[in-house]
Amino acid sequence: MAIPEAQLQTWSHQGAVTTSSITYNAIKSALESKNAPYADKNFEVFLQGSYGNDTNIRADSDVDIVIMLSSIFSSDLSSLQLKEVQAYNNAYPDSTYSFAEFKKGVIGHLQTTYGNLNLQLGNKSLKIKAASGRLGADVVVCHEYRDYRHFRSIYDQSYDNGILLPTSSGQQIINYPKLHSRNCTAKHQSTYSRFKPMVRILKNLRGRLVEQGLIAEGLAPSYFIEGLLYNAPGDKFQSSLGSSLISCINWILKSDRSKFVCPNEKYYLFGESNVQWSIANCNHFLNAVLVFWESW
Repeated sequence: MAIPEAQLQTWSHQGAVTTSSITYNAIKSALESKNAPYADKNFEVFLQGSYGNDTNIRADSDVDIVIMLSSIFSSDLSSLQLKEVQAYNNAYPDSTYSFAEFKKGVIGHLQTTYGNLNLQLGNKSLKIKAASGRLGADVVVCHEYRDYRHFRSIYDQSYDNGILLPTSSGQQIINYPKLHSRNCTAKHQSTYSRFKPMVRILKNLRGRLVEQGLIAEGLAPSYFIEGLLYNAPGDKFQSSLGSSLISCINWILKSDRSKFVCPNEKYYLFGESNVQWSIANCNHFLNAVLVFWESW
């Protein structure tokens, strides 16, 4: 028996729009304060994740906020010719300001702003606890990453802009949240505004699977659910939510998923790196979706 259209309609709705906006704007203002110890450096604050991509649901809690230092950056120069690499090295000498100094400044500033008890230092982010009128937030402190296509001079260069996140456990995570967001929006527009509601439906369905013990918490992160649906052809997003869900899931099940890409189109969706999904976890998730669907 199919999940009723009315239930899918409920699941398709975006959650906590006003509160998330208040949370983001308040923390952004704090991070951009002229009193911050890094205020004279070049940096940027922006949203990423479900709230940044408008795929958040009522069950989503923490707002993902990025503060990216652009005074220093790392680059992938593998596509450049030798003379371009030399021109790049001449144009950008080593910085005297370190990322460690920047992160220390961000931590100290947030501790001063919100208090030590309201700030938790995690492996990948700084967690600000929720308060009255404010959601919790994960603040990702990172620096710019550039994937170069060409470099002839500072005035003639081309690259994809990403972030590099050094974790406290010693890993380096390279990702492209702006590309991800831009491509998800393009997918949404090309599917007559059906892509993002479908992501929300599948995220709500995931919540039910966790509640019923069909999958473990964390097995199907939102980032990968967005990636899964991003690969479905536009004609699978149909006029009714039920037919869209069936068409997308059936297409995904029958496809060679080894060639699926992340929405940033920089990585394959499945693999062993710290920005890829386990194919085994994806299969478990999809099988649980089928079980849930058939038992409705």
